[in-house]
Amino acid sequence: MSCQHMTSEEDDEFEPSGRQEREVAGELAEDRSEFVGLMQHFYRGELGRATAWRARIDRTTNWAVGLVATLITWSFTSPENPHYIILGSLAVVSVFLGVEARRYRIYDIWRSRVRLVEENVFANAADPQGVAQIEWRELLADDLRRPRLKVPFSEAVSRRLKRVYLPLMTIIVASWFLRVSLFAPDRLPLREAATIANVPGTVVVAAVSLFYLLMVGVALWPTDRRAKGQKRGPSERTERWRQN
Repeated sequence: MSCQHMTSEEDDEFEPSGRQEREVAGELAEDRSEFVGLMQHFYRGELGRATAWRARIDRTTNWAVGLVATLITWSFTSPENPHYIILGSLAVVSVFLGVEARRYRIYDIWRSRVRLVEENVFANAADPQGVAQIEWRELLADDLRRPRLKVPFSEAVSRRLKRVYLPLMTIIVASWFLRVSLFAPDRLPLREAATIANVPGTVVVAAVSLFYLLMVGVALWPTDRRAKGQKRGPSERTERWRQN
């Protein structure tokens, strides 16, 4: 009896280096109900991460909007206030754009995983027409083992410009031109009223115009988009669903 008891304890002993212990999660792949339960927990976890990084992106946008509103308002409160303070907000907003583009790239890591599960698990469960990507489990496993940024920095900048920062920069540039025109001393022409210290107004106007056109070009940059889960316009089926 004592020998049998000792043998049973040895068999139940946990061995971290043993194959069974290392591959404990591999058994879930063979049990459909266990795997579906695991995917539910995984989906909630990745959705929480995506939501948190989405909030970080929104926080940067709020900072940029608040700063621009403050500086433009202050610049228009008195003719003695320098007009170039508005151009200063343009420089700061450009820094916010870089920060937000980086946050968008990290946010896309979690968003892409959420979309992979949604389109291959939940969409197929709601309407079994086959998975969108046959190798979706391999893709997900590879991304979990070797996480990587999927969106180039240039695409992230282009997306954030189109969604938020190009309209914001348009307001800044338009406000600056209006501020220089309205408060120009002795009705000076724009090329003279826009002078900053020893920099001629013509150079300042040209630099601002070139910078704005560059941002427009980046925002409209025609290239293949790599971000996953881009929202599209409503389809005919979606319109019927809304009407019912």
